[in-house]
Amino acid sequence: MPATLKLTRRSFPLENLNAVGRRPFEITLDGTIVGALRNRETVELPVDAGHHTLRLREGRRISPDRSFDATDGETIAFACHGSWFVLIFLASFVKPDVGISLKRS
Repeated sequence: MPATLKLTRRSFPLENLNAVGRRPFEITLDGTIVGALRNRETVELPVDAGHHTLRLREGRRISPDRSFDATDGETIAFACHGSWFVLIFLASFVKPDVGISLKRS
């Protein structure tokens, strides 16, 4: 029985007002694109047991890499959101991996 990776995208009211906030995040697992995550959506993906690396991308904005270990039957949950604070959004032009927050929940 494979493990389950559960991703939830939270949204802030101001994030929905711009085109950046309405675009889906591309889900990359172990270097392979495995799906997309829209605003206020939760997706569940099956993953094999073992060590994995997760990253989200939207255009040039990316999340930091998040590593996790999965065991059979386990559910690994992460929550994410795009930058909504103006200073973080502007900083993402210089350092793209601050543009998307991705945290284990």
